[in-house]
Amino acid sequence: MKFPVMEQGQVRDFRHMVGRLLLTIAFILGAGFATAEVRIKDIVTFEGVRANQLVGYGLVVGLDGSGDSLRNSPFTRSSIEGMLGRLGVGNLSDEELRTRNTAAVMVTADLPPFARRGMPVDIVVSSLGDARSLHGGVLIVTPLVGADGEVYAVGQGPLAVGGFAAEGAAAQIVSGVPTVARIDNGAIVEREIDFALSSLGSIRLALRNPDLTTAYRIATVINEASLPASAQMLDPGTVEIAFSEKSRMPDVLAQIENLMVSPAASARVVVDSKSGTIVIGADVRIDEVAISQGGLTVSISESASVSQPEPFSIGETVIIPQTDIAVMQRESGFAVVGGQVSLQELVDGLNAIGVSAREIISILQAIKAAGALHADLKVI
Repeated sequence: MKFPVMEQGQVRDFRHMVGRLLLTIAFILGAGFATAEVRIKDIVTFEGVRANQLVGYGLVVGLDGSGDSLRNSPFTRSSIEGMLGRLGVGNLSDEELRTRNTAAVMVTADLPPFARRGMPVDIVVSSLGDARSLHGGVLIVTPLVGADGEVYAVGQGPLAVGGFAAEGAAAQIVSGVPTVARIDNGAIVEREIDFALSSLGSIRLALRNPDLTTAYRIATVINEASLPASAQMLDPGTVEIAFSEKSRMPDVLAQIENLMVSPAASARVVVDSKSGTIVIGADVRIDEVAISQGGLTVSISESASVSQPEPFSIGETVIIPQTDIAVMQRESGFAVVGGQVSLQELVDGLNAIGVSAREIISILQAIKAAGALHADLKVI
């Protein structure tokens, strides 16, 4: 079976038709109004404008005997020999190379967008061998490469360690993670990533939380802002902006990212069963239900009595344990939560029963199972 091939003009008309259909659906869904307005830059990212990860392998020196043991970390030995060889130091035997003041590390960094040569960036240094601590160490010149294998930055400098480790002959204390350190502004950018923003005729906004209504509102706000640009919603997570003047694209983007929009949030209840934390969204609705929460409270107390033998008799003093168990049943009547109640009414209804946060979690799960909770219930 062969499918007909559409011409370029037909494809453009089809995209416009799909776009108008999405706008219509979003208008229907967006009949409600959000309670707060935020800047567009806080809920979207610009496609192509992102950071790039860098990684490198290096050596940390100057440790106070807390570095890698060369017997268990052969890569550290090879790195030390290679570094000393490049500095003019001849081959060293195993007996001559017994330092514990050096550690092999992995160095990571994020190269921010539009980074220029000479710009400093922060780096994170993590131990690769069996070093106990990087406290007091200094990172030797380390090239940082990108996914393409090119060197984009070079790092070097003294380490700042957040944790510490101390040990004696029979005990040790470790606080934090002493094998991970940071160097603020520890790397210098040596290569730039080519990205000419002003040469683009259009750019796409990617929503951090894709939503059809929010995308529609963003496109509407941009089109009503009287800017030399037009916005079109492509899908719930993407809004495309076309510019009539390429040279003014950075100026227009600076104005667009500061426009205010009301994002639409889906009705959701998030429950953390470990800590008993419950977060209920403002749009959560519950049908009319009757709730009753009751249970048993078991109290156990331990005591002991002493049994003494008769005077001038042959016997021993005996300690007799005693256990007292009391069972109390908490009486709880039904609390009726009205149909299509708001967040405040829901909280008031649950508080009226006198239940704890962990009991509310069970109640919410039961309401969801009964089909009366109109929201996503997410348990983490």
